[in-house]
Amino acid sequence: MKIASLGFRTDLMLLEMGGSVVTDHGRHLVVRTPANPGFHWGNFLLFESPPQRGDASRWSASFEAVFPEARYRAFGVDGVAGSVGDRTEHQALGVTAEVNTVLTADRLVSSGAAPQADVRLLTRDDEWRQVLELHFACYGLPSDSDGRHFAERQVAGYRSLCEAGHGSWAGAFVEDRLCAGAGLFADASGLARFQNVATHPDFRRRGLASAVIRHAAQRALLPADIRKLVIVADPDDHAIRLYRALGFMDTEQQVQLHNAG
Repeated sequence: MKIASLGFRTDLMLLEMGGSVVTDHGRHLVVRTPANPGFHWGNFLLFESPPQRGDASRWSASFEAVFPEARYRAFGVDGVAGSVGDRTEHQALGVTAEVNTVLTADRLVSSGAAPQADVRLLTRDDEWRQVLELHFACYGLPSDSDGRHFAERQVAGYRSLCEAGHGSWAGAFVEDRLCAGAGLFADASGLARFQNVATHPDFRRRGLASAVIRHAAQRALLPADIRKLVIVADPDDHAIRLYRALGFMDTEQQVQLHNAG
């Protein structure tokens, strides 16, 4: 199955670099992440087109055959136009459609004065510990140990990718405190994908997120084999305006069908 979506192409790029296994079944792909079975978007099916009348039973059977113990459902839909298919099939599957915007740029523009922060790539243990603390500050502390372990595994996975030479993590530090950060990863395809752009709630509207994105992009665009920067955003989130101000342009839409179980 040839993937049209830049969003899913770079999603799978990151997953495979981190050890996930992708199996082609012709009309759909099976994505497994054995090291993190609780990661819904690391253990899902990617279909070549959105569900049409009568597809729900086939999709459900395919998912259950691969993930028999999963209580959730997660289906990606390839394509660029944001088509979600037959909504009666969503009801039969018990899923909700989420359509995000995929933005791309071949270079970024300057936006405003340099922030009052030390912007650099992360290298030390204490800096990577702060990535986890920043995540919790932005999204809240998990209600159980499983949630914390999940976040710890994600951060550890990103660090491993950086240390293996697949990308870098830029941070904006104020008095050696990580206040904003973002990862950028690439493979030999010429695409580089941003992940987890985040700013501490107490340090927003200071240009820190823009600074870490530009810093990471400048480093990534030095090699001639990186041709396109990719970032995925909720079209209703304020962050998408920041990305557009930096020179990203809306390129396509990415469809995910999901329930948390």
